[in-house]
Amino acid sequence: MKRACLLQFCSIFPCLLFAADLAGQSISERNRALLDQYCAICHNQAVVNSVATINEGLQTTQLRNLGLTLDTEDVSDLAANPEVWEKVIKKLRVGVMPPPNYPRPDKVQYDGFRAWLEDELDRIAASNVDPGRTQAFHRLNQAEYRNSIRDLLGLDLNVSDLIPSDSPDRYGFDNNAEVLALSPLSIERYVNAAHKVAELAVGASPSGSSIKTYKIPLNLIQEGRLSENLPFGSRGGAAIEHLFPVDGEYRITIKLQTNYVDFVRGYDQAHEMEFSLDGEYVRTFSFGGDAPGTPAPFSYAGNIRGSDDWEEFMMAFADNGFELVLPVQAGPRVVGATFPRETWEAEGVQQPRLFGYQLAVTELPDSNPSVGSIQIEGPLSVTGSGDTPSRKKIFSCRPKTADQETSCARQILSSLARRAYRRSVAESDLEDLMSFYSQGYVEGGFDTGIQFALERLLVSPDFLFRIEQDPIDAKSRSPYFISETELATRLSFFLWSSLPDEELLDLAERGALRSPEVLEAQVNRMMLDSRFSGFIENFVGQWLYLRNIEDIYPDPASFPEFDENLRSAFQEETKLFLNDQIRSDRSVRELLSADYSYVNQRLAEHYGIQGIYGNRFRKVALQGAERGGLLGHGSLMMVTSYPNRTSPVLRGKFILENFLGGPPPEPPPNVPALETSSDGKKLTMREAMAMHRENPACRVCHAAMDPIGFSLENYDALGKWRTRFAGQDIDASGLLPDGNTFDGPHGLRSLMLSRPDDFVGTITEKLMRFALGRSLEYFDMPEIRAIVRAAKKEDYRWSQVILGVVQSTPFQMRRTEL
Repeated sequence: MKRACLLQFCSIFPCLLFAADLAGQSISERNRALLDQYCAICHNQAVVNSVATINEGLQTTQLRNLGLTLDTEDVSDLAANPEVWEKVIKKLRVGVMPPPNYPRPDKVQYDGFRAWLEDELDRIAASNVDPGRTQAFHRLNQAEYRNSIRDLLGLDLNVSDLIPSDSPDRYGFDNNAEVLALSPLSIERYVNAAHKVAELAVGASPSGSSIKTYKIPLNLIQEGRLSENLPFGSRGGAAIEHLFPVDGEYRITIKLQTNYVDFVRGYDQAHEMEFSLDGEYVRTFSFGGDAPGTPAPFSYAGNIRGSDDWEEFMMAFADNGFELVLPVQAGPRVVGATFPRETWEAEGVQQPRLFGYQLAVTELPDSNPSVGSIQIEGPLSVTGSGDTPSRKKIFSCRPKTADQETSCARQILSSLARRAYRRSVAESDLEDLMSFYSQGYVEGGFDTGIQFALERLLVSPDFLFRIEQDPIDAKSRSPYFISETELATRLSFFLWSSLPDEELLDLAERGALRSPEVLEAQVNRMMLDSRFSGFIENFVGQWLYLRNIEDIYPDPASFPEFDENLRSAFQEETKLFLNDQIRSDRSVRELLSADYSYVNQRLAEHYGIQGIYGNRFRKVALQGAERGGLLGHGSLMMVTSYPNRTSPVLRGKFILENFLGGPPPEPPPNVPALETSSDGKKLTMREAMAMHRENPACRVCHAAMDPIGFSLENYDALGKWRTRFAGQDIDASGLLPDGNTFDGPHGLRSLMLSRPDDFVGTITEKLMRFALGRSLEYFDMPEIRAIVRAAKKEDYRWSQVILGVVQSTPFQMRRTEL
């Protein structure tokens, strides 16, 4: 028998039970024999220590790098090295070993060994509690900082320009304390951010006017009503939310969209543009149809000019008149600019889309005008601080006399510090803040004193970090329950990515939060709260790579139909779908099997769904096998493709890592690029991947990834359904190393639904990693399995999985340091 082992994919070789003829042996004897027969051939000391080689030298090198010696592991004592056996279980999930064309036991034996391993490791873990150790200082990431400012001060700011961005860990989450460092330069930015936030929140008069420009993407198709903040019967335009710091006068300037040679679009005809503030009509601008001179011909293609006076007017003066100076009250306001719809077609029905030459000539110069940017300058003059949501949150009292100022300041700062620090406030905390209040009071009075103290609060480690402290005199590496205020903080940052609210803090301070009944009630309450959007944005956005969509730019030659409307629709569909799934407490399995989704007109047209009009998303039933569950979402297909083509490898890797819990290792160095042709003939994707798998270094990984990826080939790089590619019918069938076959997304969906524990277990791992803000270790796996077993009794409902995470040992406890 050929003895070469293709083990780039696996860190271990599955250890399988012998058949019935070995029934007389003990379990440990059978497993030891199986290790020797199937595993230790390659994973042994001789190979790892460079004493021996196997037939394929490259694979020998990889085995040595893995460093796994199963010939020395004692299968009768799993407690001696549980980390190794958890790796075994993880690889058994995927079933890629033994490699194709090698002897393989039947499914009953294969699954039986895995079940035995899990049961034994769970039994061992039950008597050796290890909750793991979170970082003592866990910095708030950018999203958590923004949400905390919003909930503490009523100030919703885009803080991306104020504080450093965050890099995700190797699993894609940016709330892992291990990657949330704080450099000296970062500290300076947090100090500056605190000053800016405190100034805006208190309503201090700015030292001067500022200019903020909101640019509208050129590739955003401005047809139909684009926002709920724009009036019915409008077409295109923009509605932006801007924070006006104080009451006063502001200058607002609107610029129209220009084409690729800076001519204002649509200026050949007369148009009107309406300006609004918080949905209230302010003014109508009339423009167009009055350009002097002779315009460029309709067939303008970059080399035919209009008359000089026409060219000068179009490039320099055509949209100079859209400016207003008006009084605005402080606070967040919606500034809108849009065009009354003039077309005969029903609201929301787009005109036929144009590409290539037609687009180039038709937009020059006569097409519908579009808003290019909205610029807000000010305040030009200040008339007051205003009655903003922030001031209402901060100033819980107002001193009527000078004698009342100190006590009122203490009341305000005590309340803010309790929420910001997420615990009871000590007198030393208050004295620190009051010292800054006194400095500010001398400089500018009561409000300035509160501003200075607020700046101090926002740079305090107690605000910027989630702090968890070991009990005094605790033994080394001993497990303990975290305090209830720490539990409240973990819970709120898990489900809201923000501070605990008054109800959570009150329960924690009374010692009532940890009660199972209370904790379940709080989880249910928090999942129905509007702040649960933080979970959708941050957990779902990172687990399913939705954040990556912003940085993907499909090749315009391959996908000329792509626009910003579609980019936005992809993200919105998946967020709305997950939000409905979780809040409706559906089974986690419905992520795969759901027969509905959320679409607007742009997305419906892309998917070929008829009868959907307008920009508003609505829930629609899906028919047929083309769409259904997450596998039919354009967002997932886009983030697992290259700009100009699909990628079975990226898609297969995504499914393995995010749905089946079996991520492949990083590819070896110097992997050859994918060939796109052979002997002058263009290769199909399947043919190209077949050539790629001829390399021994690639074969085993791709044996698991490629079949999964090929099952999704009916979706192009933008998730549009197709049946042919490169002049041939698409073959979406797949054969996995374990012998399972399937065809197309429906077949893949059915295969994953037949393994619900693996699917739900993988999602539970992702949830636990996000909830704890740390990497998971081998000792966390028994807890994951326990959560899945409990959720199975309730049909894997979301509430049971999330509650299982919250009630788990790793979430409620912590291990002391060495």
